[in-house]
Amino acid sequence: MEFLLLFVGLAILLVSGDLLVRGGVGLANNFKISRLVIGVTVVSFGTSAPELIVSVNAAISGHPEISIGNVIGSNIANIALILGITAVLLPIPVNRTSIVVDWPVMMFASLLFWWFANTSGILQSFEGIIFVVLLIAYIIYSIKKSKEPEFKDETKKSYSLLLSIGFILASSVGLYFGSDLLVNNAVTIATNLDVSEHIISVTIIAFGTSVPELATSIIAVYKKETDISIGNIIGSNIFNLFAILGITSIIKEIPVSINVLNNDIFWMLGIAAVLFLFIIPPKRGLLKRWKGACLLLIYFVYIYLLF
Repeated sequence: MEFLLLFVGLAILLVSGDLLVRGGVGLANNFKISRLVIGVTVVSFGTSAPELIVSVNAAISGHPEISIGNVIGSNIANIALILGITAVLLPIPVNRTSIVVDWPVMMFASLLFWWFANTSGILQSFEGIIFVVLLIAYIIYSIKKSKEPEFKDETKKSYSLLLSIGFILASSVGLYFGSDLLVNNAVTIATNLDVSEHIISVTIIAFGTSVPELATSIIAVYKKETDISIGNIIGSNIFNLFAILGITSIIKEIPVSINVLNNDIFWMLGIAAVLFLFIIPPKRGLLKRWKGACLLLIYFVYIYLLF
């Protein structure tokens, strides 16, 4: 029963995240806000809303391992699993910006998290504030350096102001109840199976909250728009670290478990380094099928060693 409720919670989160994106885009269109601004703010927040709500809910409920594990596990899955699957289906050309700008920012965010966590074993409120400030700086820089909108509104309808507000309100309710179902039943499953909350968070919960990125990447393959996949994944990882851990630690300081410090964070850093080697050189970078297969193999080894 707990597994069913967990997946029900996950489904509610995914639908709610989609409604949040649609409502945000509709709201911005009604107020004539640039679609570029929508892409790097509303849409980024909407696709990462499940991770954010789950992490905040878990921290407040006294399950900090789920907060950290959700983000670290999602970042590992985004690169090794999602990009791996996408590249196996169709080789992915690499945008130069992803190599010279976005990847360094992602690695900097990862190293900064490692430094903060390793220093005190707790992600403190002032460190969360630093994360959020850096995220704002990154968003401003992304807007200024981009001449063309990076986000395409895939919705065919132009939603009215009232309907857009309704979407946002409905998504807020869904995110609350969905995250509550997901966290509570994940904890119950971990207890019943005598598996740590940490393992549940970096596997089941992390994969579940990364489903939007997986769906987007697979759709991009069939639409022959694979050039956007790497940039979107790297951007999602940056948002996970700066926004989700930042906001969560501002609300409630998060203890970082020894499992994360001694194991998971090095997997996250190592996989990010492997991705860099796979996507260079800047001008002719290509994530080929064999590279995607290597990323998948790395992910399966990581999961195997966890258990």
